[in-house]
Amino acid sequence: MRRHTVAGLLLTLLAAAPGAAQSSGGPAGSSADADVLAPEGFRTNRTTYSAIMDVLDSTSDAATVTDADLTRLREMQLEDIWSALGDYRANYVRGFRSTQPGQRIAGRALTMRFLPPRPDFVEAIDTLAAEGDWDRRYYARAAEEAQPGDVVVAELGGAGGHVLFGGMGALGIKLRGAAGVVIDGGSRDLAELASDAFRGFPVFARFFDVKTTSWLGAAWNAPVRIGTATVLPGDVVVADDTGVLFFPPELVPAVLAAAAERAALEEHERDLLRSREHRFRDVYPLSPRLREEYEGRTRDR
Repeated sequence: MRRHTVAGLLLTLLAAAPGAAQSSGGPAGSSADADVLAPEGFRTNRTTYSAIMDVLDSTSDAATVTDADLTRLREMQLEDIWSALGDYRANYVRGFRSTQPGQRIAGRALTMRFLPPRPDFVEAIDTLAAEGDWDRRYYARAAEEAQPGDVVVAELGGAGGHVLFGGMGALGIKLRGAAGVVIDGGSRDLAELASDAFRGFPVFARFFDVKTTSWLGAAWNAPVRIGTATVLPGDVVVADDTGVLFFPPELVPAVLAAAAERAALEEHERDLLRSREHRFRDVYPLSPRLREEYEGRTRDR
C-alpha cells in the first residue's frame, strides 16, 4: 500500500475557502489562473505532497505486499520477474555496484530526492526541518523513520552526482529493519559496507567515494527518477548484481504467478536437455509436440 497520505479533499476545501487563491499570472478567465494556498502547517507533513500521488492514490486500489510475497520475490531470478512485468519492463535499471555481491533484496520503496546546496535552498531546508522536526539529512531521517522491509531509494544525480551516506547512516537504516538501499549516486565507506557486519543489507550505488555528504533532501517519499526509471513511493523493489526492478504493488500477484510459471517451464527444459534425448532446437523453445506434452502434464497436476 502506498504511504502518500495527503488527502485530495483538503485541496477541495481550500479551493472553496475565501481568500484561498492567488493569481498565477495566467490568462484572464482561464481555469488555471489561480493556485491554492497551502494552509498553515501543511508544509510540515511527513510526506512531501505530490499531486501525481494524489491522483494515483484516488484512482487505484490499495494493494498490500506481504512479507511472504517479498520472500518469494527474493528467491526468484530477476529475469523471470522482468519477463512478467509487461509494460513495466522499462522500469529496470542497471549499472549499480553492490556492497554484498550475490545477495538479492526485495522490499517496498522509501523514496527520497536530493539537490545540491545553495544558500537560499539551505535556508529553506533548515526552516522546513525545524518546523517538521526532522533531520535535513534524509539518510538520518531514514535511520529514524524507515520501516521493516523498506528499501531506501535515493535520487542523487547518478554517476556524476553525490554521496548519500557512510557506514554510520547505513547502520542506522539497517537497524530499523530495512532490506537495503539503492542509490542513484554514491556512498562512502565501501570496506565497512562490504564487511560481514552488513551481510543481508546490500547497498547498490553508482560509485563509492571518500567525500562527505553535502546535498540536501528536497522530497521525501515522493516520485523520483532512478536512471531511466520512474520510482513511486511504495513500489516493489527487487535488486541483485544484475540490476534493479521497480513496479507497482498491485502487480505482485500476477508477477508471482507468471514468474513461477516461467521458472517451472525453464526447469522442465533443463531436464529435457540433461536427458540428451532431444535436439537443443526442439527444447529451447519447446517444439509444438514437446509443449503439448508439457501443458498436458501441467493440467494433470
